[in-house]
Amino acid sequence: MTFKRPFSLALAAALAFACLHVPASSAAPASPSASLDAEEVAVTYAHLTQDYYKKTDPQAILNGAHDTLILMMKHAGVKAPKLAPIRAALDPQGNVSAVNRAVAAASKESGAKVSSHLLSYAAMAGMLNSVHDRYTVFLDPKEYAALNTDLDGSDFGGTGIVIGTDDATKMISVTNLVPNGPADTAGVKQDDIIVSIDGLSTKGLEIQKASTHLRGKEGTQVVLVVQRDGKTLAPITITRAKIHQLSVYERMLPNKIGYLQLSVFGSETATEIATALDRLQRDGAQAIIMDLRENGGGYLTAAVAVSSKFIPNGPIVSVEQRGSQIVTTYDDGSAISPLPLAVLVNGHTASASEITSGAIQDDNAGTLIGTQTFGKGVVQNIWPMPDGSAVKVTIARYLTPHNHDINHKGITPDIVVAEAPKSVLGDPKKDAQLQRAIDFINGKLAKLSVNTPVPAAATGTNP
Repeated sequence: MTFKRPFSLALAAALAFACLHVPASSAAPASPSASLDAEEVAVTYAHLTQDYYKKTDPQAILNGAHDTLILMMKHAGVKAPKLAPIRAALDPQGNVSAVNRAVAAASKESGAKVSSHLLSYAAMAGMLNSVHDRYTVFLDPKEYAALNTDLDGSDFGGTGIVIGTDDATKMISVTNLVPNGPADTAGVKQDDIIVSIDGLSTKGLEIQKASTHLRGKEGTQVVLVVQRDGKTLAPITITRAKIHQLSVYERMLPNKIGYLQLSVFGSETATEIATALDRLQRDGAQAIIMDLRENGGGYLTAAVAVSSKFIPNGPIVSVEQRGSQIVTTYDDGSAISPLPLAVLVNGHTASASEITSGAIQDDNAGTLIGTQTFGKGVVQNIWPMPDGSAVKVTIARYLTPHNHDINHKGITPDIVVAEAPKSVLGDPKKDAQLQRAIDFINGKLAKLSVNTPVPAAATGTNP
């Protein structure tokens, strides 16, 4: 399954890059035309000067290109490289031409030590680095492809089982399943204990090795022996298929508490959370715990979609672009019926995760539990280039529904719970924050039970 990517993607991803990023020589494709390089330099300059959320200084941008060209030449082995300063002109086209002339001069100075194409990459990186914003960066083709994989997931041949280690038996356990995946349709259930994989005992087997045995070429088969509720079942034959890595996993905790774990806010997250919530509600979930710990962010649109599931009528986020233009986005009307909600956050809950966390907190849709979030309150756009590279530029800052600017500050949870040493996130026995959320939700459910009138028919009297 493949997905087409729009030309421009609104991002709120908390991906940190070095302040001075120099493209690696191995990352560049072979010899694009000089005219294409010049065009990409022009596009980079335009987005930085027109779309960056703060006013930029043309001379500082040209200085950034100059300094990084020098650095690239030194990196390539050019001793004491010489390159005349790049002087800013009054018009943008003059500045772009000056950068391209500097690239040509650097190429001549370098001889065969570094290609003109890589020097163009260096100039683009230097221009973007000039604003000293770690989220405004140049991405070479490999880095851009890796970012897409992180946000949108990868495909592989496998069974669709998420595994862990069972404490009691030391065997491999099924912690989750890809909905309608091969294992799910074959009858494997959450919390099953996998006794063997193709005859190989899983007792003491490392998770990575077990995963290797479960994965394989599409269309091949694997035979599992599983235990369920202490009983060993007949062997289950699973035909491997293409598995798309999910960004949302759900499972049911005791007392009908639905648990959602979001790893990223990707292109499929809106669809995946709708599916996960449907499954939890079908199984009778009476409350929800949403785990956003270690979630570094993703697409702004995904954050709005996730927030909208829990906020039936209210603002989600306000985005302030260059020139103090503020646009407020409201829920999309897809909210589920209200249920007690706890949201787990920590210091790696960032960006799009903070948009959702801030919206839920400000709109009183749920309770945040954990530790202070990362504090990334800016939004990026990515513009892909024809050769597979891209420029990522901060285009706006965002505010929570109560107009809180959380950049470099983060969000303070309603209930602060420190992460215990050697925690295993997602395992209530080894995860103090999750256990606190469970206790909190159970308290909420107990109050709801007390305050809910008993139907007259249940009392044994006539209405």
